[in-house]
Amino acid sequence: MYGECSKIHRTFCKKCGKHQPHKVTQYKKGKDSLYAQGKRHYDRKQSGYGGQTKPIFQKKAKTTKKIVLRLECVEPNCRSKRRECWLLRDASILNWEEIRRGRTKRSSSKFHILL
Repeated sequence: MYGECSKIHRTFCKKCGKHQPHKVTQYKKGKDSLYAQGKRHYDRKQSGYGGQTKPIFQKKAKTTKKIVLRLECVEPNCRSKRRECWLLRDASILNWEEIRRGRTKRSSSKFHILL
């Protein structure tokens, strides 16, 4: 669902020192290592008879997900990357810009009403 369309967002690049277009992609977690110490301990404890040995957390409190966006400068000799967080109901990159536009329109319309 994410990553299909490469969005371009103009924002400040620390390396270039000015506003540049940045390619926006959604950050994805890498594959967990099978040989990390905690995973080795857990697998050893789980093996054999006895069922589930550690508690599985079930009281989820959050309903929305903060997605992490990777901004990559499109300058050929720069290629600096940085992360930004956005709070979205449907965690996809496809409509984050439309949501941002909607927020700015709503806030500006409220401002005009107050004047």
